[in-house]
Amino acid sequence: MTVTLGLTLLLSVLIGLSLGLLGGESILTVPLLTYVAGLDPREAIAASLFVVGATSAVSAVNHARNRRVKWRTGLVLGAAGMAGAFLGGLAGGYIPGTVLMVAFALMMVATSLAMIRGRRNGHTQAHDGEPPVLKVVAEGLVVGLVTGLVGAGGGFLVVPALALLGGLSMPVSVGTSLVVIAMKSFAGLAGYLTTVSLDWALVGAVTVAAVAGSFVGARLAGHIPEAALRHGFGVLVLVMGVFVLVQELPGAAGPAVGITAAAAGVAAVACWYAVPRCPLRTPLTA
Repeated sequence: MTVTLGLTLLLSVLIGLSLGLLGGESILTVPLLTYVAGLDPREAIAASLFVVGATSAVSAVNHARNRRVKWRTGLVLGAAGMAGAFLGGLAGGYIPGTVLMVAFALMMVATSLAMIRGRRNGHTQAHDGEPPVLKVVAEGLVVGLVTGLVGAGGGFLVVPALALLGGLSMPVSVGTSLVVIAMKSFAGLAGYLTTVSLDWALVGAVTVAAVAGSFVGARLAGHIPEAALRHGFGVLVLVMGVFVLVQELPGAAGPAVGITAAAAGVAAVACWYAVPRCPLRTPLTA
């Protein structure tokens, strides 16, 4: 038990680091609490919403000090997402854990390929202005619903939405996403707590460890090239998505789907770096 707790806290520090750096640690929190800490999937999802929400709120302050937060976009997207997250959290308490985890993994794989590919319009440059309000509201509702259902704080969806659709640079997308993630996570948690009970001692310990790691990640975020952030984010999400599929799908289906997803990701990365006229290729500067 002590070894398991120690490993859980160590990995929680790494989770916090990835949150501060990439704004998407929620994809790691659910697998950590499920496969390492041994929580039931629904409990892991609910616990992850608290950990992600608290860590995101702290990390967002550090990004805001470095002017990497678009407040209007973040607050509007977050408010719209809170409504969807609460409804998703209510529904998630009645859906089988395996179904939730498989859906979670499939979304991770799709998102990872979108991040590796980049923007559809290769000539579009990041402007770091405020995206249109109606587009932000629509994105918030959809991402919020997903957040509540599968326990993802939404970084692996919000960051691509802001970077690919909103036209923001990766550092600003990450900083702004943290505001959105905090708001939606607590709304989704409220929905889950109507049907799920948590071990608050464990949740608190994981949260403290993740917050500590987030400070390091926030400091590194402004010093790493944007293309490296975006591609690294995509590869990380792909790896975790494949892992969850292999774990959750029954019999030979898990490894088969996992291998297929991994092959698609490897092909995308290879095409990007090795084929000069690869159809996936877009400029490295987002």
